[in-house]
Amino acid sequence: MYVSLLAGALILTLIFSKISGIIDLLSNLAGKISIHQEFISLLIKITGIAILTEFAVSICKDCGETAIASKVDMGGKVIIVSMSIPIIAGLLETILKILP
Repeated sequence: MYVSLLAGALILTLIFSKISGIIDLLSNLAGKISIHQEFISLLIKITGIAILTEFAVSICKDCGETAIASKVDMGGKVIIVSMSIPIIAGLLETILKILP
């Protein structure tokens, strides 16, 4: 169990260097096409929550705690949906401006 936990933490640490490059790319693109920085920030946070939630679910399943894993998964989904409300509202406002 400790070996898989250590391996998972090591892999997650190695992935963070790639994620920082993706964040920089998204920030540069947002500046070029004038997307609100708030939306990019929310998207990055939502992606981080999804990654960490999946990591926590995997750890719970490795420990044999499938009931806890399903609740962690559900909690992550609820947090993601609640954080995406400003993006959905902005999208709906844009659609309403386009419609006659």
